[in-house]
Amino acid sequence: MKKDRSEITNNLANKITILRILLIPFFISFILYSKWMIAFAVFFIAAITDWVDGYIARVMKQQTELGKILDPVADKLLIISAFICLSVASDLPSFLKPPMYVPIIIISRDALILLGSIMIYITKGALQTKTTFVSKVTTFFQMVTVMGILLGFKFSPLLWNIAVGFTIVSGINYVIKGTRILNEKQ
Repeated sequence: MKKDRSEITNNLANKITILRILLIPFFISFILYSKWMIAFAVFFIAAITDWVDGYIARVMKQQTELGKILDPVADKLLIISAFICLSVASDLPSFLKPPMYVPIIIISRDALILLGSIMIYITKGALQTKTTFVSKVTTFFQMVTVMGILLGFKFSPLLWNIAVGFTIVSGINYVIKGTRILNEKQ
């Protein structure tokens, strides 16, 4: 138990990940009050912390089991809250508003990953936390899409469809990877 506490208190990378989680309620509030540029700034800072925490963890040798779980959770909370809020934001111009299928597909993929991770943990006794290249590209496009919407880019519908495409591909990729892990002999 003491080790887990030190993974937060003595680990800059994990502190930055926690900062990303703490920024989410502020981001949501700015969306709800139609403060688009402030919401963009908060989201941009949160998105940058996704890169910074990983870089610091690798360079400073601060990779931890907690960080391996916390980082993707922070990403998912940030992205899902962003797409839900933007899909229902009343003051957002309709051409910028992502249709509800966007957050539904993102949430469905993440729920599938969570369910698969639980199944792997139950059957194999270990949690597989390594992200794939496709998943990293997916997160990048999802974050760029949110920023494009907040900045009012007219090509935002193209971005969210690219993000949805990558979300589906990465979901399929995780299903294939998870199936292989579950079928491995111990």
